[in-house]
Amino acid sequence: MNFPSGSDLRDRFGRQVRYLRVSVTDRCDLRCNYCLPKGFDGYAEPAEWLSFAEVERVVAAFARMGVSRVRLTGGEPLLRRNLVDLVGNLAAIDGVRDLSLSTNATQLGKHAHALKRAGLARINVSLDSLDKACLNSVTGRDSFDAIMTGIMAGKDAGFSPIKLNMVAMRGVNDHEIERMAQFCLDEGFILRLIETMPVGDTGRNAHYLPLDDVRPQLIERFGLVSCVQELGGGPARYWQTADGRGQIGFITPISQHFCATCNRVRLSVDGTLYLCLGQEEKFELRPLLRAECSDAELEAAIRAAIELKPERHEFIEQPAKIIRFMSQTGG
Repeated sequence: MNFPSGSDLRDRFGRQVRYLRVSVTDRCDLRCNYCLPKGFDGYAEPAEWLSFAEVERVVAAFARMGVSRVRLTGGEPLLRRNLVDLVGNLAAIDGVRDLSLSTNATQLGKHAHALKRAGLARINVSLDSLDKACLNSVTGRDSFDAIMTGIMAGKDAGFSPIKLNMVAMRGVNDHEIERMAQFCLDEGFILRLIETMPVGDTGRNAHYLPLDDVRPQLIERFGLVSCVQELGGGPARYWQTADGRGQIGFITPISQHFCATCNRVRLSVDGTLYLCLGQEEKFELRPLLRAECSDAELEAAIRAAIELKPERHEFIEQPAKIIRFMSQTGG
């Protein structure tokens, strides 16, 4: 195999890739209406999933090339059996300095303390409403109590700060944003508001709300000032309270895209490396792994994949372009 090599993991636009999001399952126990359609069953077969050993090889290769942030995602990653073992092994990889997890928290009550002991540094939790009926409507099941139990278990286990991700939807939960912000400030959590994205039919049918419509009210209500501190290396732009004890992040892939500073790629559960959430470029690593490629060949393949990373998404110009659902890509 003749793949390009080099000393730095940069794409052709000069952006350095430092952040790898790893999906360990495309399955979820919720059916959030902006993510998965009702009745969806197009999941990858377990034989197609990367084994934990294969995941560890890929993460170690990225770490050798300067990627220091790794996030485990899904679907719902806590549905993957023995995930705590994987966390422990990834946390021990030289170069991985920030290992985190995105979860809906329904299973977190059972695993929070074990995950913390294994070396997980941070958790992000999806929570779109504090109103039980509204949350159950969004998630497609009676999920409120399990999620709140999981969040508080994470807090009890010592995860700090815990980030709560709220997808802001016009006419669905936009009236709750200030309440959610106050809840997070009171509990010591960081609220991150996220615009819906046209990924799959479910994403295109979501109730898009530009965050420019809500930011001024939050700034005034809570006396927020712009925050220059980096809080996790992701795409959120943060504002904080005057005393610096509370933060609110805004993730705006539509109204103010952040493509010029994109530093991340996504590895799906079947070993496909997706170079952009809003484009089709991808590179399949599983065939190389199953063919027992060398570490050098794996690193060269990753460099070749990074060369495919596009300059930007086209969510505005071509909103119907991406037909795969979010859970198929990895959160």
